[in-house]
Amino acid sequence: MKFKGRLSFRQFIPTKRHRFGVKFFVLCDVLTGYVQNIIIYTGSTTDIQHYEGLGISGSVVMTLLAPYLKKGHILFVDNWYSSPTLFQHLLSLDTGACGTVRANRKGMPTFTSKMTKDQVECRENGTQLAVKWHDKRDVHLLTTVHPSTMSATGKVDHITKERKMKPLCVQEYNKKMGAVDKADMMKGFFDCTRKTTKWYKKVFFYLLDTAVLNSHIVHHQLTGKVITSLQFRMNLMRGLLEEHSTPRCPSKAGHPALDTPLRLTARHFPSEVPQTASQGSRTRRHCKVCLSSTRRTKQRRLTKFMCVPCNTPLCVAPCFEEYHTLKHY
Repeated sequence: MKFKGRLSFRQFIPTKRHRFGVKFFVLCDVLTGYVQNIIIYTGSTTDIQHYEGLGISGSVVMTLLAPYLKKGHILFVDNWYSSPTLFQHLLSLDTGACGTVRANRKGMPTFTSKMTKDQVECRENGTQLAVKWHDKRDVHLLTTVHPSTMSATGKVDHITKERKMKPLCVQEYNKKMGAVDKADMMKGFFDCTRKTTKWYKKVFFYLLDTAVLNSHIVHHQLTGKVITSLQFRMNLMRGLLEEHSTPRCPSKAGHPALDTPLRLTARHFPSEVPQTASQGSRTRRHCKVCLSSTRRTKQRRLTKFMCVPCNTPLCVAPCFEEYHTLKHY
């Protein structure tokens, strides 16, 4: 999360587009992109359970995965987390793993130093498979769930006219990895972040955007409806306003205030228009529905009744009912 203010646990990562910021460890569901867990990195005080022999990266993985262990899940991670020790520990807990790995990780086998394009080399020890594959550069992968087989990519080499092949674990990794990046992308389209020097406000808005993203995903899974992120946010805001907004006193000058959705949810009862000194018992006001109706011909009709909470003059029938039951009267 981008943040350049003063903060003791602010991180500097030169390879990121936003080099300064707060680091989050995020666990996402591969199929839906639902954000399942988040840990904020605060240095030595980070809220994680430390596991001996796994280091900080392995301890982060084990803390995030704690509710999902021993259920047969498969974890996809990048090379900052991957290590033979971590993958073996996960395998003992009935959890598979696959990910890119640094060649100098402790426990990694030795591969051929120089390889040509599309050349692949595998090493396995019975439970783990280590793969070195040269595409545009050397790629090292470690997996406990894939065999050492090649898979067709569906593409054809424009020079040799042969089908392009990749190791199966590379294909699966490319397909399943990236849920966290996609979640960040989705939140970046319409984020609610505001410029502030307070880090906790930035974190609050980040978590709020994450909650909105998760609710959008849940809505799609439950209803099957495909709507844009913007449309979902508009519907969400409209629903929150209709349920929780409070009426504002109408302005006596300038443009009239927007129609409040509270008229459709709260309890309303007709009352007589307060008498004025000049008109007395003959005090009348123009009915709002008759003046601005889109369902019938507009007309200027006077009424001696009104809704006090809405401060709106209305005919008793049918305008009072229409105003409080129809969104577009």
